Amino acid sequence: MTEPTTPPQDNEPAPHTLPATAAETTPERPWPVRHLSPKIGEFVSRLPPVWVEGQVLNVKRWRHLVFLTLRDTDENMSLSATLPASAADALGTALTDGTRVVIQAKPEWWTRSGTLQLAGRDVRQVGLGDLLARLEALKEALAREGLFDADRKVALPFIPRTVGLVCATQGDAEHDVVENASRRWPGVTFEIRRVTVQGPRAVPETVAAIRELDALPEIDVIVVARGGGSFEDLLPFSDESLVRAAAACATPLVSAIGHEKDSPLLDLVADYRASTPTDAGKRIVPDAAAERAGLSRARSSLAGAMIRTARREAAALEALRARPVLARPEAMLAPFATALSLATAASHRAMHATLAQARSETATLAATLRALSPQSTLERGFAVVRTPDGTVVSDATSITKGDILRIRLARGEIEAVARGRAPKRA
Repeated sequence: MTEPTTPPQDNEPAPHTLPATAAETTPERPWPVRHLSPKIGEFVSRLPPVWVEGQVLNVKRWRHLVFLTLRDTDENMSLSATLPASAADALGTALTDGTRVVIQAKPEWWTRSGTLQLAGRDVRQVGLGDLLARLEALKEALAREGLFDADRKVALPFIPRTVGLVCATQGDAEHDVVENASRRWPGVTFEIRRVTVQGPRAVPETVAAIRELDALPEIDVIVVARGGGSFEDLLPFSDESLVRAAAACATPLVSAIGHEKDSPLLDLVADYRASTPTDAGKRIVPDAAAERAGLSRARSSLAGAMIRTARREAAALEALRARPVLARPEAMLAPFATALSLATAASHRAMHATLAQARSETATLAATLRALSPQSTLERGFAVVRTPDGTVVSDATSITKGDILRIRLARGEIEAVARGRAPKRA
């Protein structure tokens, strides 16, 4: 419904002086709000009626009208809407916060307040079959992207330093997780984020809590817990934005929604699905008593294995010591001692023969050397005559009278002066 525009005041320009189009407006010649708002209303009035789906919030009834907010849970957007009370009564069920409906409405612009509102004409509740079909389509789309693949899932840590817990502000889920985990492993610590787990605020609050815990370096595992509920109550845990936030979480994530019949999509993307919050409390930490018992068994088994090994090795060592080769180890050397004696005797004989032959050859060479030695010639009466510079005189014609000569005898040398050449013998 369009509200009448306010007539111009005395101090305002007359309408005929305003720019004709939005493109002609300037800082000096703007449109007043009262001029723009009706134009927006004219544009909106040309929009046709449309069927719109959303979640109902803030339902109020006044006389023949029902006022409500229609919210989109995926994008956290909303629009105000009205419905004839007769159309709301025709549903056969009361419109309450969180109900998902489809409304046929025509957009309307309220010029005085500058707000957009949907004027509803008909309303239908989204049926369970429609929701299941949409969830199945979303499930198939996410599966094609690989968000449910087993190779994407990360193993939970054996002993987490700190467990991040996303749960309801009120309810048994927090108690079940914390109590069972603490009973199994008393040293476990929790970082808890309490959120709304159903209704329009469930998705944004849960997504924010997951992202906040994922950013904390001391958090080793995140548990998203809720103590069951109806199919409609669990719809937030199949919301696409929440599922994608869980898939993007670098910290291992456990889904503990506690609903066996209808598994929300969060179960499929989580690294581990717990059937209940109690099961999650038992899964995220080991059982200290069982670990102590296992450690005791392992120590006993190890001690027994060490004793058996020592006894086996002692028996083997005793058997080795009883062998003759170890009882009289010198017997091993007897064959080698005989061979060594024979080799030593042969070596001595060969050495003696070699030395005897060498002595004989040396004596022969010495005799030959003595026979050929100039000393032997000198001992037979010959002499070697040299000039003072050491030149051997072999020709008497090379000597002149008065030359000094050095004469080498068999024993010693004499010095003589040449008096001339001796006459030749007949």
